[in-house]
Amino acid sequence: MKRYVLSAIVLMSLGLAGCGGSDSDSSQPAPVPGDSRSLEAGGALQAPAKDQAPTERQEIITGQVSITADDPVAVGRQIVDKVDAVGGRVDQLTEQPGSEDQDASSSLTIRVPADDLTRTLDDLRELGKVTSVSVTKSDVTMQSQDLDARIGALTASVTRLQGLITSAANTADLIEAERALSERQGELDSLTAQKRLLSDQIALATLTIDVTTTDTERPSSGPDNFWEGLVAGWHALLSAIKGGAVVVGALIPWFGFVAVIALVVYGAYRLRRMYNTPRRPTTGTAPQKEEANTE
Repeated sequence: MKRYVLSAIVLMSLGLAGCGGSDSDSSQPAPVPGDSRSLEAGGALQAPAKDQAPTERQEIITGQVSITADDPVAVGRQIVDKVDAVGGRVDQLTEQPGSEDQDASSSLTIRVPADDLTRTLDDLRELGKVTSVSVTKSDVTMQSQDLDARIGALTASVTRLQGLITSAANTADLIEAERALSERQGELDSLTAQKRLLSDQIALATLTIDVTTTDTERPSSGPDNFWEGLVAGWHALLSAIKGGAVVVGALIPWFGFVAVIALVVYGAYRLRRMYNTPRRPTTGTAPQKEEANTE
């Protein structure tokens, strides 16, 4: 009887211990599927990682600026000095000095640091009258990230292939590894060049600047009195005669060519008519008639 009582007491103690253990285990929250937290080796939950910093926006900036000034050539050279001062460069410069038939002008394509774009535009406003400004920003963040990812993958592939080449067991494996390495290296060089060009376009904004003269009324070039009108008419007459002589001189070869063609056509026509005309039969009395007609 004592043995049965002791067995019952032991079983009850084990049952209570199991319930207590299950309660203590259930008091801890179970990990939720898909939760960013994970269990450590000791069973404790890791703290959620901090949010990653937002990706910096990368842009290609291009613009068009129109300026009017009294001396466009001088203003263009001042713009070159301003670009050098901010650490930029001039990709294209065209200067057109003024003449009687054409106004002076300057055209430039400059590259300035994107962070100094506002400063550059303010400097341009000090050199002349800015008549128009157009700035465009193109987002290339995804393109830059894609190039970085592809460059990283190809770099790792090239490193692995270089290791295979050093540990190649036979000639066939060595040749295959070198061929694959050459292809990967070519792709890597191409992507690196694209990334370098894209980084340059992002770092430096591109501005196209047109500088023209200030709009002013030109003096009239017409005659102001009778004598000037007479002289102008005489010069106009001489110009007309000279122009007519030039036209006639240009047409003379054509007249000669047309005359030769006309003579050839007329000669061919006469020959055809001569051969197609039927001849009259000759008789004994024909000469007498001709003599009588002659008399």
